[in-house]
Amino acid sequence: MAKGTNKRAARGRGAARGRSPEPVTASVDGGLAELVPDRDRPRGWTLLLDGKPQSHVDLDDPAYLDFEYQRRFGHLADLVALPGRPLHAVHLGGGGFTLARYVAATRPRSTQQIIEIDAPLVQFVRSELPLDPGDRIRVRGADARAGLAKVPDGWADLIVADVFSGARTPAHLTSVEFLAEVRRALRPDGWYAANLADGPPLAHLKAQIATARAAFAEVCLTADPALLRGRRFGNAVLLAADRDLPLAELTRRAAGDPHPARVEHGRALADFTGGAAPVTDATAAPSPAPPPAVFT
Repeated sequence: MAKGTNKRAARGRGAARGRSPEPVTASVDGGLAELVPDRDRPRGWTLLLDGKPQSHVDLDDPAYLDFEYQRRFGHLADLVALPGRPLHAVHLGGGGFTLARYVAATRPRSTQQIIEIDAPLVQFVRSELPLDPGDRIRVRGADARAGLAKVPDGWADLIVADVFSGARTPAHLTSVEFLAEVRRALRPDGWYAANLADGPPLAHLKAQIATARAAFAEVCLTADPALLRGRRFGNAVLLAADRDLPLAELTRRAAGDPHPARVEHGRALADFTGGAAPVTDATAAPSPAPPPAVFT
């Protein structure tokens, strides 16, 4: 177990049949990690860091995606290649390994790498929510950008960036130089997806769209309309590639989600950025911290 694991709670989690599981906690580099049982799903767990929800995992049904932004990523994983075709996927940021589990379940024989800098968090998740040894998922302890630099040229069908430190995306993962490294590791027809968090006035989100448009031929954004109107803080999922995107199918899936979203692309997306400049390593800054109300 990771350092500081609450062993009493861990024993309770594996208690006799019929007894409700109890939360499990551990001290990790990012703060206090907690796994809270999902009362509606017998082996479902929500991972929190310092009380902030990070991801959800159902060990009985890894194809189940509970969080809104994770379902957006699931749509992309479904559409990046023909159904069932194995993928080479890189996940920048580990969390509960939710999307890697999803890809392994929906695309058997996929080969995946998870790059996560918080080694105690990795140890905690692997101990309490173990991966299936047959799923071909490798977890590497490293900074996301440094770890990505070790991925061979043109290896990945899909690279997913979902990296937060203290609820903020680190500055060095927001620049055109970072996206140049992403493009190097992608196949020519591969996709890059990123979880972007922002609120009014959406300056970070607009700059990230401009940055992706400077690096890739095609870019789209999936987000709650209220977020796009600058009415609240939230998450948007950006998709970038050097080939045509399945916009009609993405739009259909986003509209049919339990939390419907809008897909923006082309001229409308360019207009949304309002002339924002691409971010470079010299100008990069972390994403804004969410207001306290987001977690209350």
